[in-house]
Amino acid sequence: MAFSSEALKFTVRRKPAVMVAPAGPTPRELKRLSDVDDQDGLRFHIPVIYFFRRGDGGGRCDDDPAVVLRNAVAAALVHYYPFAGRLRELEGRKLAVDCTGEGVLFIEADADVRLDHFGDALQPPFPCFEELIFDVPGSSALIDTPLLLFQVTRLACGGFVFGVRMQHAMADAPGLVQLLGAIAELARGGTTPMVRPVWAREMLEARDPPPLSALAHREYDEIPDTDNKRTTSVPLDDMVHRSFFFGPREVAAIRSQLAPDLRESATTFELLTGCLWKCRTMALAPTADEEMRIICIVNLRGKRGAAKIPCGYYGNAFAFPVAISKAGDLCTKPVGYAVGLVKKIKREVDMEYMRSVADLMVRRRRPHFTVERAYVVSDVSKVGFWDIDFGWGRALYAGPAKGGVGAIPGVASFFIAFKNVKGESGVVVPVCLPGPVAMDKFVEEMSKILHLQDDVEELGRAATTQHVSRL
Repeated sequence: MAFSSEALKFTVRRKPAVMVAPAGPTPRELKRLSDVDDQDGLRFHIPVIYFFRRGDGGGRCDDDPAVVLRNAVAAALVHYYPFAGRLRELEGRKLAVDCTGEGVLFIEADADVRLDHFGDALQPPFPCFEELIFDVPGSSALIDTPLLLFQVTRLACGGFVFGVRMQHAMADAPGLVQLLGAIAELARGGTTPMVRPVWAREMLEARDPPPLSALAHREYDEIPDTDNKRTTSVPLDDMVHRSFFFGPREVAAIRSQLAPDLRESATTFELLTGCLWKCRTMALAPTADEEMRIICIVNLRGKRGAAKIPCGYYGNAFAFPVAISKAGDLCTKPVGYAVGLVKKIKREVDMEYMRSVADLMVRRRRPHFTVERAYVVSDVSKVGFWDIDFGWGRALYAGPAKGGVGAIPGVASFFIAFKNVKGESGVVVPVCLPGPVAMDKFVEEMSKILHLQDDVEELGRAATTQHVSRL
């Protein structure tokens, strides 16, 4: 049985949030974050969510998930003890974590809903998301608040939802997966995590004094106010959220439209990002001379010159390189134009680029990346959310709980590993646009690129959830 998740409503009964402290003694010290960690654009909490069915009774499947996971969190905090502390802001807006051992928030809950009520294909936006990762009053501030929040919600069918919220300044997606992997190992009966956590934030600190760089770093441009507020502001009172599935057929359709050299060399991420950027720009209908931005999250791990990033490092190790184009060019030129711009900026990120970002943060008091007319895309499909086994087998869904960056819900999309109801593997991409007219235009333009003009609904055949959010 499947119900429309757009109309799905259910009641969650939560016990009072409790503080879970490390299960053993931990050092009391002040640990400085890196100058990449504490930039303004990372000072928010990121939510991740897991859906599990009851399981077959093996391993931990018959145990209460709230008890198992609460104990595993306490054990993991012995190794990842900075997460049990609190952030402090030092001179120059510098962030440091005071390792107090106070602990993290944990919520135990029950809901009168079954997994099958969420529909055949679990994907963001999730109905009643705010009930599954509850924002405990006062807990989402930056300073002197818990750095992690966990919620286990038992469902009427015996399955459960595991929600996690983490202060982004402490870690990036690979770092969060590393922490969750440690919790999973301990939940399954392990005694210590296989991967030893490494702090080492000094390797991404600014030089002293921070030199001027030859790199432009236009992702941190200061853009003056403009009279055209139609595309520079996000109308938070009428945002339409929809998730789209891209499998082999969709990727092949985009690739077929590229020039031969780009057709051979472009990655799936570059193809999809360029296509999304073009269609989103057309949906927003800016004036032809407006500058539109695509910001790609590019992780330093595995890049050239990144040998100094040690195994076990869980801090933020990514950059926000940006490509800029006139809206008219994006709208009128073939999709390969946007794909080529994305491909070019991905190559810019290396260790020197990251050091230059750290230097800029100190020189300019840790600015936010530019969000005016910007679209942020991050590929978390290969980060490893799906690979984590807490003792209940493979999750039905594992990954970001919603799109958006901090308090800016309309500017970001994630690529999330996904298998649709037909068994096709690909990525699902949440997209958020200002109103149903813009979303309809987005679907129309995407359908043209994917050769689906005769059936625009085919685009969303495995990801048809639509939800109008009035925040």
